[in-house]
Formats: sequence, structure tokens, C-alpha cells
Amino acid sequence: MRIISGKYKSRRLNAPNNLPVRPTTDMAKEALFNILNNRYYFNQISVLDIFAGIGSIGFEFASRGSQQITCVDLHKGCIRFLEKTDNELGLGIQVVKSDAYSFLEKTNSKFDVVFADPPYDFPQEKFQKIVDLVFDHKLLNENGILIVEHSKKTDLSQSPTFEKSKKYGNNVFSFFEIINS
Repeated sequence: MRIISGKYKSRRLNAPNNLPVRPTTDMAKEALFNILNNRYYFNQISVLDIFAGIGSIGFEFASRGSQQITCVDLHKGCIRFLEKTDNELGLGIQVVKSDAYSFLEKTNSKFDVVFADPPYDFPQEKFQKIVDLVFDHKLLNENGILIVEHSKKTDLSQSPTFEKSKKYGNNVFSFFEIINS
């Protein structure tokens, strides 16, 4: 994995092979951040990365200037890698070892961007539970966005908060926003 832009552009982050992760491809990550770059000043936003894995997305936000980043994962090997890399780079990312659903239910924080990259083989209802928890617990700031990465076999467009989806190879990013009534 590499960081594609910002202060740590081209920096390789070599995670151990034994971690149960599927990092976002560079092509998909670059496309995602092009979308976000047109929406946010990265140094002014707070980010939550759930199912963070090796932190590909969290480290990308940090490299681009975001300073309020929380990465959540349950796997202790992923947590060790996140903490080690964060310490090496001095980024100040908050790393939390927790089940993503439990974290979403318990946190009192609000975020501008919530990014979720759960396992692609999750059943539809587990993907929908992420969306429901983020909106039921009001975890987004005004103009905030939830982005869920999933395979093209999963369709999340039925949610009332669904905004759009973008496909990049086998990766799909579904975007969800607060409905203004």
C-alpha cells in the first residue's frame, strides 16, 4: 500500500502479510479523494475510518492534512500496525480496538466523513446496519457524508439517505448524506 498524495506522497506502508485485509486499490482511492477534494478542505474535517484494516484511508486523510482522524478495527494485528505506523509518522491518529458496530452505537463524537470498508462478503443487512447506525446516532456533522466501500454485487441504493455510487473496477463507493427536509 502507498499513500498517493499529500505530505507522505508515495510513502509505502508495508503491512504484515498475515492480516485479514483488502486495502482499497490506489486507482479507487485516487478517484475517491478527487471527489472529496472538491467537497472539503482536508485540514478542516474530522474523519472516522471503521473497519480500518491497515489504515489506507486514514493515513491518506492524514497525509492530506486532516488532524482529527479516528481509525477503528477489531483485529489486534491491524491495531498494532496502525499504532506503529502512526507513531513512526507522528500523525496523532486515534486508534481504537473495537467492533465497528459497538463503536458506532457508543461514540458521542460527530464527523465530517465516515468511511466504512467492511468485508465484501457481508450480507446486505450488515451493510445497511452501518448506514442505520451512523444516521440513527447522528454521527455526521452538517454537510457530512458516509462512504461505504463494497463490491459491485452489493446494492445499497434503497436507503433513504443514499446519494450516489461510483464504481472503480470491482470497488464501489456508495455515498450517503443527511436528508434536509
